[in-house]
Amino acid sequence: MSIEKIITVPDIGGFKDVAIIEVLVKPGDTVTAEESLITLESDKAAMEIPCPVSGTVKSMNVKLGDKVSQGSAILTLLMEESGGQPAEAKLSEAPSQPAPALDTAHQPATQPVLTAQPVPVTSLPLAMPEASPEDPSAKPHASPSVRRFARELGADLARVKASGPKGRVLKEDVQNYVKSRMQAPERPALGLNVPDASEVDFSQFGPIESRPLSRIQKLSGANLHRNWVTIPHVTLYEEADITDLETFRVSLKAEADKQNLRVTLLPFLVKAVVAALKAFPSFNASLAANGEELILKNYYHIGVAIDTPDGLVVPPLRNADTKGVFDLAKELADLGERARGKKLRIPELQGGTFTISSLGGIGGTGFTPIINAPEVAILGVSKAQTRAVYRDGQFVPRLMLPLSLSFDHRVIDGAGAARFCAYLAQALGDMRRVLL
Repeated sequence: MSIEKIITVPDIGGFKDVAIIEVLVKPGDTVTAEESLITLESDKAAMEIPCPVSGTVKSMNVKLGDKVSQGSAILTLLMEESGGQPAEAKLSEAPSQPAPALDTAHQPATQPVLTAQPVPVTSLPLAMPEASPEDPSAKPHASPSVRRFARELGADLARVKASGPKGRVLKEDVQNYVKSRMQAPERPALGLNVPDASEVDFSQFGPIESRPLSRIQKLSGANLHRNWVTIPHVTLYEEADITDLETFRVSLKAEADKQNLRVTLLPFLVKAVVAALKAFPSFNASLAANGEELILKNYYHIGVAIDTPDGLVVPPLRNADTKGVFDLAKELADLGERARGKKLRIPELQGGTFTISSLGGIGGTGFTPIINAPEVAILGVSKAQTRAVYRDGQFVPRLMLPLSLSFDHRVIDGAGAARFCAYLAQALGDMRRVLL
């Protein structure tokens, strides 16, 4: 015997009228417990709403673009009753009031309403600051499934308050922790005594139009501003002679065509950067929250800034030290395509150790890239130009690549940055050095 149940939007942290950006199921689909039904997007976060029980979708109460709040009905689910009382009876039921803004009058009076449990994922490009755990040395007590769930959400179990028996961390604890981070108020201003900018009516000077910033621009803007005012930036400029490297890159075209690949300079830059990071580990690091320790990372996830119609995103190439040039070219093409199609997931934007921001395909002779905290350095790359260079007693044409390295002066001094850039320029000038 089938039972009809209405699945509703759970507590989503007090947000109201949140837009639905994805509808992941349709009538007739069979769904399992914890399978995602819809994705919501507020001004701060994206959140997938999973189904609390298994069953078959009878009808949808929402569509793409609708706005919902806590208690709004998502869909009607057909469930098979097993042995008198359904197994799902242990799940908490929603309050008795009807779902707002949706007509459920056609449903039977006895039809139960189930509230899904949200799976929130932070949408900020950078990790939000977290409070230190009460006992940093204590190992969290949690089951393998809860640990996997925490990893998927990017939650540090050591910072999650446990409510289970004998201090065990439950799945609900992880959900509450992530929800609290999403609701955490933004940090106050840093005490800079700067007067507010006066509002100007620009229409008095001529015709204007107002165009809203994209969501990526809004989020990136806040983080870039924070990084610029909280990190003491210094930028060092260098040039690399890539004449021989460019000749080698062009020679790979026929081989790359066979694999349907386009090999740009960027994969070679990634390989050279990894070699430089291994030679200078302090650049592949982060400053600890206490400001007294440097956390050196033994993995190399190189973030690459990708230009999209809505703004820049920086997905990292994970374990770049283990991949060849063709592998990196293939991964870069995939990341670029999915970034421009808005198909990158939040975990794919996290975990970078060093960032490359390349304007080589556009132009420029140098710029000051802003550090992508919690990283301590970022490499800017401008357009290569053929110039006359004095070598061996004569001027010869050489292809020179401008490099701009911004670094956190709390961690790296000028001499260290100069050595890093000199090493990087040598590696790009002769890629055989990468093998050393």
